[in-house]
Order: sequence, then structure tokens, then C-alpha cells
Amino acid sequence: MTQTHPPSSPEQITIPRRQWLPPLPLFLLQPVLQRIVRRVANTNPDMFGRLGPHVQANFVIDPVSLPFVLLLHPDPDNLILKAYPRHNIPDHDARISGGFTDLLMLVDGDMDGDALFFSRDLTVSGNTEAVVCLRNAIDDVDGSIAENVADMFGAAGRAALNAFRRAGTKKG
Repeated sequence: MTQTHPPSSPEQITIPRRQWLPPLPLFLLQPVLQRIVRRVANTNPDMFGRLGPHVQANFVIDPVSLPFVLLLHPDPDNLILKAYPRHNIPDHDARISGGFTDLLMLVDGDMDGDALFFSRDLTVSGNTEAVVCLRNAIDDVDGSIAENVADMFGAAGRAALNAFRRAGTKKG
């Protein structure tokens, strides 16, 4: 039997859950997330300079359609990208919430953050100056962070990224 949880906004993807299967334990995601954040840092070491004093900030990235949030601590000496259950959101300086495809397209450089914010598809709370610095750092990256990450997973990663991009294009 499949139970579908209603999205909290029309743009979100509904994820069916099977009642007899437990949710994916987040500890299985942690090594993958750490590998991703290290790869991004190693291929874009200059991005940390754009963060200025906010390199020590804690950002919660909240893909509202998923059962977890991500904590990003962009300090190159203590780089962290970690998943937390939605009911246990860690202390943070800023929070960026939106649909998964919107957040992906924002990181991919295919979506204007201001447009997402003013259309209310993206919510920012906390230290907005830190969020602006993070956005500027991402915008200054040559190439696509999303493609770089997808390449880590070979053909399957590139296919998944293309599927997410198509889903985002259909939305807009």
C-alpha cells in the first residue's frame, strides 16, 4: 500500500512512501554528502573568499518536499554538509527553503534567486546578508556545481540531473 503525503505548496514534488519500509536512515547519506561538499570545495577553492565573515555561518538548506534538511557549514577548514531529520533542525544562522528542483536550479545557475524569492518559491530567514554572500559565491563559480556533482556518479548521476532539470523546466 502506498501512502502519498500532500505537498505544502503546488510546486513541490509528492514522494510516495511505502508503509512497510522504514525511511532511509540519514547516516547512509552522510558520507555521500561529505564527498559532495569536498568535491565542490576542491574544484572551487576561491568561492570561500566571497563568503567573507560568513564562512563560519551555518546554513540550513531546506528542500521542503524531502523528509530532511541539510546543514552547510562552508568553512574550508571544517567543511560540513550533513542531513538532519526535519523534526530536529540544527541551530543555524540562516535558512533557505524551497522546492528541491528550485534549489537545484538555483545551485545550477539556471534560476534567478531574486525571482524565486519574490515569487515566494524560495524563503530566506535569519542572516540574509550571509545568504546573499553564499549566493554570490555560488554565482561566481565557473561551470555548473550540479554538473560537477552529477559527474561524481557517472552516467546515473548525469541522467538524474537531466531528469531533475526537465522537472524544473516543466514547472516554469
